[in-house]
Amino acid sequence: MILIPCVHYIATKNQVWYTNLHGIGTFYIPIYYKKFRTRFWISIPVVWLEVRINYGELEPGAVKAVYALKEYVKGTGLEPSLISLIEIRASQINGCAYCLDMHTTDAMAEGESEQRIFCLSAWRESPFYTERERAAMEFTEAVTAISLNGVSDHLYKRVRKSFSEREYIALIMAINTINCWNRLSIACGHTAGMYVRKKAKS
Repeated sequence: MILIPCVHYIATKNQVWYTNLHGIGTFYIPIYYKKFRTRFWISIPVVWLEVRINYGELEPGAVKAVYALKEYVKGTGLEPSLISLIEIRASQINGCAYCLDMHTTDAMAEGESEQRIFCLSAWRESPFYTERERAAMEFTEAVTAISLNGVSDHLYKRVRKSFSEREYIALIMAINTINCWNRLSIACGHTAGMYVRKKAKS
């Protein structure tokens, strides 16, 4: 077991920092005061967490395959800010706490406004998005929940007003990529609080 200081102290197995709530305990720390020559114990709540499957460690080839999709999307010319909005919106729809934590953290670190992130689930009623972004959000919702209504001709034409044929394919691949990550993370028990953003190289 490893104890990691966080909002709570977090104990994890196999050097995995994170996971779904598994149990609650107490961690005791001895404190010694020289002035009074006395020692006492303070108690700190401990959240015991355990991930179902650390898929990155167990099957690195699976992660490599999804990263290949991500690299393809990055090379299509779609704006990074647009890709970020797609990642957040799809993760909202799928209820993926891990990916929401990751992509909102990254988006803000890369300059996206909190206002645009906070209002994304209500993008139709919010004035903070371009027509191109609005088309992408509607398309993201349709493709993510494609079994409900498919992609209508009306939506296709609306999206194509803002995106070329190549960009249309790129949008689909961006949506597919985040949906794949969402399903991996949810099914394997990864959740919010697990993601740690890497520091940018100076």
